[in-house]
Amino acid sequence: MDSSVPRLLASKTPATNAQPSKMGNWWGPKALLWLVLIGVSFAIPNPFFIFWGNYISLIGATLFIILGLVLLVDFAHSWSETCLDHIDAAPEDSKLWQFILVGSTMGLYAISITLTVLLYIFFAGGGCTLNQFFISFNLALCILITLICVHPAVQEANPRSGLAQASMVAAYCTYLIASAVGNHTDGNCNPLHRSPARNGTVIMGAVFTFLAIAYSTTRAATQSRALVGKKKGAISLPDAEEYHPRGDSAVGLITTQPSRKDTPRYQAILAAVEAGAIPASALDEDEDDEDNSPAGDERDDERSGTRYNYSWFHIIFLMGSMYVGMLLTDWNIVSTRPLPDNPDPHQDIYIGRSETAMWMRVVSSWVCILLYIWSLVAPVVMPDRQVTEPY
Repeated sequence: MDSSVPRLLASKTPATNAQPSKMGNWWGPKALLWLVLIGVSFAIPNPFFIFWGNYISLIGATLFIILGLVLLVDFAHSWSETCLDHIDAAPEDSKLWQFILVGSTMGLYAISITLTVLLYIFFAGGGCTLNQFFISFNLALCILITLICVHPAVQEANPRSGLAQASMVAAYCTYLIASAVGNHTDGNCNPLHRSPARNGTVIMGAVFTFLAIAYSTTRAATQSRALVGKKKGAISLPDAEEYHPRGDSAVGLITTQPSRKDTPRYQAILAAVEAGAIPASALDEDEDDEDNSPAGDERDDERSGTRYNYSWFHIIFLMGSMYVGMLLTDWNIVSTRPLPDNPDPHQDIYIGRSETAMWMRVVSSWVCILLYIWSLVAPVVMPDRQVTEPY
């Protein structure tokens, strides 16, 4: 479904085509098409799904992970910027936002430290050299980003960089390492294999994972203007005269939708009132008619341009579905042989414990750290390069 919709909505001029009507209406045909596609999927031969899972889905899931890590780093910066903006804009509420900023920073660091200690206690016993390396290396990286974010050169290039962003990245990367060692196949180094609380940890991990996926897909899809190279807020109008009835020759970009008083209809009624052709009450009647008008083109908030790229929206969800599929199949590592120290020897299929799943989380943690470090040092090593505003 998500792979076919982008081709149907592809257009070079999304502000003037029928994309908004396609997306906002036709719910009956779209629901019918969805049901038809579900039925057709049962008739697709198995070799197609094998090829899709081994190659296409693997690539899409990897791209989605990278996109999610970029969004996480961006969210860390945006969160700090939001708190600092509220502190600067509203002095009367500055103490509240200072408490939120400092409290969240300390809380995230406390979570990182506590989780690291627990990992050392339960997953880094004797003979678990690989787990010890993962935990220790992640701890060293968290200390490194903490030192880099407060370095004088970084502070001079970006005064708003600080511990708030580093704490969020450190907490998330520590969670990834915890999830990685929890997928270790060695029962001696993974007490969750024999723990009665394993089902609870699986449920908590699944809830957190799907919340992260929902956030990543929604944010990436709706912020497509920034992701594809367009700044948010600027909407290009194909016909400037339609939105400049007063003779203003300014053409091109606007950042807000034209108000009711700037519409040709209102200007025509106003001219008739000034000429004495109709009473002044006609202006109020026009406002009442607009408020009572049914939902349609007159009340369409996308008539001057789409709020986001619909094709990109479905591409993001397509990659998200690939990622979910890879998670459910444990990155195509499905075993029918009993694993060592398995608590349920009568279980037929084993999903969720593999070296591949472990390494995917470890590498994701390292990539996230590298992306955050680059966001800190990029303004230092490239001072003449203009950094785009966060989306």
